[in-house]
Amino acid sequence: QVQLVESGGGLVQAGGSLRLSCATSGRTSGIAFMAWFRQAPGKERDIVGRIRWSGGTTYVTDSVKGRFTISRDNAKNTLYLQMNSLKPEDTAVYYCAARTAVDVSYKYWGQGTQVTVSS
Repeated sequence: QVQLVESGGGLVQAGGSLRLSCATSGRTSGIAFMAWFRQAPGKERDIVGRIRWSGGTTYVTDSVKGRFTISRDNAKNTLYLQMNSLKPEDTAVYYCAARTAVDVSYKYWGQGTQVTVSS
């Protein structure tokens, strides 16, 4: 089992920045990919971006490209999401997720952290 705990959410004005963290524990040696998802009120959960745990190759969705950066610290078993130039439409609950190489979908999820961007 893998446990994920997000932190770093909060209230920020438009144009501001936040950094989310996702601490991992448990059987982390099998993690192949980690990702950030977000879910706004009344909307489906969408992927924000993902990172290959070894090698660090990243992908972010077009709506956040140039503003959000995904990174990880393997020594600390922690995933990060640096969010700059935040917009009100970025308001959502942000979740980190993890999967192994054989998982078809993301199997492990954190509890989520609220990000609210005021205009």
